[in-house]
Amino acid sequence: MTNPFTEETGIKVNLVGTADLAKVRAMQLTGKVEWDIYLDGGTVLASGSKQGFWERLDPSIFELKQLVVRPTIDVATYEIYAAGIMWDPKRYGPGKHPANFAEFFDLKRFPGRRAMRPVPDGALEIALLADGVAPKDMYPLDLDRAFRALDRIKSNVVWPVATPQSVSFVQTGEVDFSITYANRAKATTAPGGGVPLAFSLEQNVLNTGAVAVLKGARNKEGAMKLIAYMLRSEVEVRLERQAGNIPVSKNAASMFSAEDRKWQPDLNNSSTVTISSEYWADNFDAVSRRFKEWIMT
Repeated sequence: MTNPFTEETGIKVNLVGTADLAKVRAMQLTGKVEWDIYLDGGTVLASGSKQGFWERLDPSIFELKQLVVRPTIDVATYEIYAAGIMWDPKRYGPGKHPANFAEFFDLKRFPGRRAMRPVPDGALEIALLADGVAPKDMYPLDLDRAFRALDRIKSNVVWPVATPQSVSFVQTGEVDFSITYANRAKATTAPGGGVPLAFSLEQNVLNTGAVAVLKGARNKEGAMKLIAYMLRSEVEVRLERQAGNIPVSKNAASMFSAEDRKWQPDLNNSSTVTISSEYWADNFDAVSRRFKEWIMT
C-alpha cells in the first residue's frame, strides 16, 4: 500500500513496530514525538482518544457517505474483522459442529475441546451471546453473567497465547473447535496454508482496525493524506484482498471476487455484535485483571 501512495504523493512512509499507548504518552510528555500515525485495534485507539493523544481529523478528506463506519473526531476505522467458530470440515461435517455461540457453549450436543483467546474483549461478548443476551442489550456488559457462562465450558477450553495457535490447534487436532478470525480460516485454504479449515458466518463478533494522527506529529499533513488514501475504495480492496478482512468503504464491497466475499460476514446480521471500542476504552484494565484471575483459578 505504501509504494503506490508514495508514487502518487511523493510522501515516503516508514513502517515501525507497534508499541503500546504508554510509548505514545511518553513521547508526548517529552515533546519527542517520533511517529506520525498510530494504527491498532479500535479499542486501543478509543483509549488513546480519551487520553487526548490524537489530532482532530478533517472530515472533508473522507467520502463520508461511502463509509460503513464513519470517523470519530480523531479516529478513522479502516477495516472490520470477524471472530467466529472454526473447525476441520473433514472431521466435522454438516450438523456435527457448532455454528453459533450458543452451540459452541453446548458441550452435550457438541462435545470436545475448545480454543479461545485469553483476552476479555470478544470472549465476554461471545459468552453473553451464548447465554442469550440480545446484541442490542450487550452494553454495558453484565460481567457476572458472562463469567458464569464461561464457567460452563472452562474445563474444556484451551487458551492459545497467540492468534496463529487458535488455527494450528484445530489443524493438529489438539482442539475440536476454535474461536478465531475469518481471515485466518481463509488463509488455511490457500497454498501453503496447511489443513484447510471452515468458518461459520452464522454469528460473529466484529472488531475494528483503526488509525489516528499523533498530536505533535512532525508530518501531520502527510499523515492526514495517508489516512484519507487508506479509506479510498480501490485502496481498501487492494489491502483486504491480502489481509482478508472487511473494508469500511461501501463501494469496495462490489469489487471483491465471489471467493473473497464468501469469507466476509453480513454486517447487517442481527445476531452479530460489533465490539464497543468506547466501552473497552473505559473498562479494559479492570476487566482484564478480573479475566486473567478467572483463567488462573
